[in-house]
Amino acid sequence: MFRLDGKRAVITGAGSGIGLATAELFAANGAQVVAVDLNAEAVAATASKLGGVGFSCDVSDEASVAECFAQIGGPIDVLVNCAGIAHVGNLRSTTPEDLDRLYAVNVRGTYLCMKAAIEPMVAVGSGVILNLASIAATAGLTDRFAYSMTKGAVLAMTLSVAKDYLAAGVRCNCVSPARVHTPFVDGFVAKNYPGREAEKLAELGKSQPIGRMGKPSEIAALALYLCSDEASFITGCDYPIDGGFFNLR
Repeated sequence: MFRLDGKRAVITGAGSGIGLATAELFAANGAQVVAVDLNAEAVAATASKLGGVGFSCDVSDEASVAECFAQIGGPIDVLVNCAGIAHVGNLRSTTPEDLDRLYAVNVRGTYLCMKAAIEPMVAVGSGVILNLASIAATAGLTDRFAYSMTKGAVLAMTLSVAKDYLAAGVRCNCVSPARVHTPFVDGFVAKNYPGREAEKLAELGKSQPIGRMGKPSEIAALALYLCSDEASFITGCDYPIDGGFFNLR
């Protein structure tokens, strides 16, 4: 079950974290993975490891995305939008520049990649789009004003695309993780809490009732299911994967 044999999957943010874990799992389950990431070195390493192809792309830039997807060509059976950035700050501390930067990558980037992938999917009457939202899309999180805004937009775009392209045979869903232990988290903690890394990581883990952060591989496993034929009855859904955050707090 959950095999992707014969399917071509474009995965953004595939150079590290959830995107990398998703690329690895999809490849292990038969997909022809096309890795996309801003970091050229990282995406080349992913492509080499998986025996696939990789492209460096700034998802916030229309010309960069157009060039990338022109090189990718068709068909595109699956698109997983993992590329994204985070920000810490509330309304008062978030600058207009912060807001624009988060919007450019998380919202505009998701939009541009979906727009680039939708035509090849509609042309053949099938396809799957999976977006990475967050529990921040639907829950109030402290000091995540701009990030929450962008992930709420990702959820809204997901529902809109699912509705508009239902008759065209294209499914669109999103997943909403709670905190996931990625290299980004390690870097953030090291930068902002030097000497207190272990303490802060433990604190972040305890914010989920299950007592730890999620693993990128766990998010990838849900992504694999939602992009497989076994999930062909699922579209227009947001799947929390949150260690009990919503229901058990």
